[in-house]
Amino acid sequence: MSPTQVFVVITAYFLLLIFISWLTSRKADQLSFFNANKSSPWFLVAYGMLGATLSGVTFISVPGEVGNSSFSYLQFVLGNLVGYWLIALVLLPFYYRLNLISIYSFLEERMGFYSLKTASFFFLLSKVIGAAFRLYLVALVLQLAFFDAFGIPFAVSVCLSVLLIWLYTYRAGIKTIVWTDTLQTTFLVLAVIFTIYEISSRLGVSSREIVQSIHTSDLSQVFFFDWRSPNFFLKQFVAGIFMTLVINGMDQDIMQKNLTCKSLKEARKNMFVFSSFFVFVVLLFLGLGAMLYQYAAQIGLAVPDATDQLYPFLALNYLGKAVAVAFLLGITAAAFSSADSALTAMTTSFCVDFLSIGAGSKSAGLRYRKWVHLGFSALLIVVILIFRMINNESVVVAVFKAAGYTYGPILGVFLFSFFNKQKIHDRWVPLVAVLAPVLSFVISSFSEEIFHGYKFGFELLILNGMLTVAGLYLLVNRK
Repeated sequence: MSPTQVFVVITAYFLLLIFISWLTSRKADQLSFFNANKSSPWFLVAYGMLGATLSGVTFISVPGEVGNSSFSYLQFVLGNLVGYWLIALVLLPFYYRLNLISIYSFLEERMGFYSLKTASFFFLLSKVIGAAFRLYLVALVLQLAFFDAFGIPFAVSVCLSVLLIWLYTYRAGIKTIVWTDTLQTTFLVLAVIFTIYEISSRLGVSSREIVQSIHTSDLSQVFFFDWRSPNFFLKQFVAGIFMTLVINGMDQDIMQKNLTCKSLKEARKNMFVFSSFFVFVVLLFLGLGAMLYQYAAQIGLAVPDATDQLYPFLALNYLGKAVAVAFLLGITAAAFSSADSALTAMTTSFCVDFLSIGAGSKSAGLRYRKWVHLGFSALLIVVILIFRMINNESVVVAVFKAAGYTYGPILGVFLFSFFNKQKIHDRWVPLVAVLAPVLSFVISSFSEEIFHGYKFGFELLILNGMLTVAGLYLLVNRK
């Protein structure tokens, strides 16, 4: 695609987002920003959550990873499915009963002032790094596809991208995002379907033959039972459950969408339907990955060392203009659907948990919320530019993985608050929340020596959370 064509596609896309923002932000108030006045249709939320859950990292990485670990990711996704059911049956009733805006606000009454601030802080830290990392990857693609051709610096393109997100979210927040996510999910799914169709056409096979070729391929193995392998079924499955409970059920970003539904009954329907579609879409991504490798082998193309580059390389250079447009829209939609909701969730969490700005706040609260929203937008720009300055992909990925450690304390605090009613020495909770990830990192680094060859994977989150729980029990006020 030429830079001009890229510009036309991206410009049309954002004009459509801004138009949706204008429609949804009329008569918007503080409550609209925080929970969409609890008026979102459940089916709209369910469909839109696909785009927010499948980030730009997933969009690129899952197909590429098929060449390294086959379909083993599906073991993790099956655990995700159970995790979503637990959220629907356990966490959503709890949140709706307390009528929460920020899901962390109940911690102050249950455990204390510092426990609330600790959980909210670790969420903000995780979300800033995660959202910046995802936008950074997409900004690199856009830089190569468009901005470099016109000599526009990376810093300018990043500022422009974040400004556009701020522009269509600053008035109505989550109310706008519920609707824009549906658009972005559509582009994301269509990109995968278009690519699969184009590859099947070039390979000269029917849909039935596609399924058969994937099934008989060496890349289609799903279950692995070597307990020392990072892909061992049990640890992938259990880790999938806990990862979903934390990164979705205990994450303000995802839960804020669920809490926009009109009632608990509708929120549950949303979660059950969404989780079913989620498994199906991941299967599409895995199938696409197998087809990408088959097509690369047929045309004699060497697979890049960084398998993440396989899908974008083929889509933009070998599969025609229609697939290139679909891919560009798909990866942009995937990244921006997770970034815009992250920005709104961070604003909500900081306003409610740190500034005590509620839904009923008047003009002063509204003004502060707008400044917080702008401040987090600027922070995203700064973190992305720091990633660029590092200019070392392995270091940037390591920073992103390190952010995953910060979800362990959130898991630990939630578990402790749910199952223990004892008072604790609350002022020491931040120390426990810092020590648990550090200790988890040390154990993970030497796990092969300590546990006879065992390597930690996603289940490290469980260890991190359990260490946090253990530390909190040490803080119980024995009096």
